[in-house]
Amino acid sequence: MQQKVIEIIAEIKEEPGLIQTLNGASDLTLDAALDSLQIINFILRIEDEFDVEVDFDTFDLEHLKSVDRFTDYVMGLAVR
Repeated sequence: MQQKVIEIIAEIKEEPGLIQTLNGASDLTLDAALDSLQIINFILRIEDEFDVEVDFDTFDLEHLKSVDRFTDYVMGLAVR
């Protein structure tokens, strides 16, 4: 799932090179430099890809602090 999340970030950023530079510790807003509109598009793309719905009552900006944190959050949504 981590690799797919990174691929989606690269797709949203239109920067294929991010696939090689991002890893589990990468911050989505600092390292990937997703802006607010890109974050919305990213979340919508994640929801479609993994057939989950992000619950904004439980979602926190802390989940964007690393790819691993975000992936863990999405995995938690998938098991509900």
